[in-house]
Amino acid sequence: MNTPTIKVNIDHAAGFLQDNHLDKIQEELLVQHRVLMNRTGKGNDYLGWIDLPSKTDQTMIGRILDDAARMKELCEVVVVVGIGGSYLGSRAVIEALGHPFHTLDRERTTPVILFAGHHIGEDYHAFLLDILNQYDYGLIVISKSGTTTEPAVAFRLLKDHIERKYGREKARTRIMAITDRSRGALKKLSDEQGYTTYIVPDDIGGRYSVLTPVGLLPVAVAGFDIRDLLAGAMHMEKIAAVSAQMNENPAALYAATRSSLYRQGKAIEILVNYLPSLSFLAEWWKQLFGESEGKEHKGLFPANVNFTSDLHSMGQYIQDGARHLFETMILVKQTSRQLIIPAFRDDPDGLNYISGKKLEEVNSKAAQGTLMAHVDGNVPVLTLEMERMDEFHLGQLLYFFEYACALSGYLLGVNPFDQPGVEAYKNKMFALLGKKGYGHS
Repeated sequence: MNTPTIKVNIDHAAGFLQDNHLDKIQEELLVQHRVLMNRTGKGNDYLGWIDLPSKTDQTMIGRILDDAARMKELCEVVVVVGIGGSYLGSRAVIEALGHPFHTLDRERTTPVILFAGHHIGEDYHAFLLDILNQYDYGLIVISKSGTTTEPAVAFRLLKDHIERKYGREKARTRIMAITDRSRGALKKLSDEQGYTTYIVPDDIGGRYSVLTPVGLLPVAVAGFDIRDLLAGAMHMEKIAAVSAQMNENPAALYAATRSSLYRQGKAIEILVNYLPSLSFLAEWWKQLFGESEGKEHKGLFPANVNFTSDLHSMGQYIQDGARHLFETMILVKQTSRQLIIPAFRDDPDGLNYISGKKLEEVNSKAAQGTLMAHVDGNVPVLTLEMERMDEFHLGQLLYFFEYACALSGYLLGVNPFDQPGVEAYKNKMFALLGKKGYGHS
């Protein structure tokens, strides 16, 4: 049997739960787990992610690696065009595993990965085009339809720019598209232009797509091991498939505890990390849970903070503000690098008492002290403990959250795989821009 390397600790939340509340939810978990695994629940046409890691076509992986190698040879910069799940997953992985100052690293052997189309900021895209004048670059455009406003506008700008820079024929070799299997504007254009193309699976929604080519191609171009990423996800897939018993499945324990806290009046879950590299993992998590659970006037509000930085801003509210929240802390035990704090003669800043210690030891004590203070302030705290942050462990964490989110949505009684509310702003925007068929109401 597979043993999870992600450990969920609810000791600092258990005291906030009503007696036997988790025992009652355990029965619900078993029911909803069967519904999920038997694919009989709401949104069951979007459950391709469940066994994706173990069923990923290895021929496709080989093709991704070959195309990534070609892109690395051609390009100093690769721009990933997408919004929501079409970019958050790959950005989360790349930033979690990457050099935080890679743009300044003169020994870098892989392209710098930049992102566009995740907003409509004019200055951002204008400055991006200026920079691309200075570098050899390529594009990975990700859109199932090809008509989503933000990435479609960005791709128009970038397609025009890259064709003027290299000429239409050479530009084609620098553009890769990840889109629908058989229809849509981007699919049609890709066929006409002869772009290298990958498929967004029909049965996997955007926020669950990080382990498809949507995430794997950019991650491979960035130089990370996508086979190890998938192996970690498969490890957690097998654990989740076997049982929804909380003592065997950490993702089930997480789903049950957060659901219990929600039912007892907690309205906000704050994801906490102590590594700056995990800030975009938190952004991916926010979309995953926000779009999946926020329906029918239900659902926890997903927020995130970066500690210790945000202890000097949001820390005050978390410690002493309204008691309608709980925290989930991601704790990574091992760092990839070590720094020893030096001693200063005469101890001018009074910090010689920590000289000789590793910086991570101080960070760890900050996390421990924060946890204790927040629990004393009546904030329940869950911890997700990982040995290290590498492709295998990150793959586990991604699948852990995907499974927990699906299970949590079913416990909430909503469809975790649609997002009807996202259309509201689009309809108003189209009307204001004068798109045919969209009038003011």
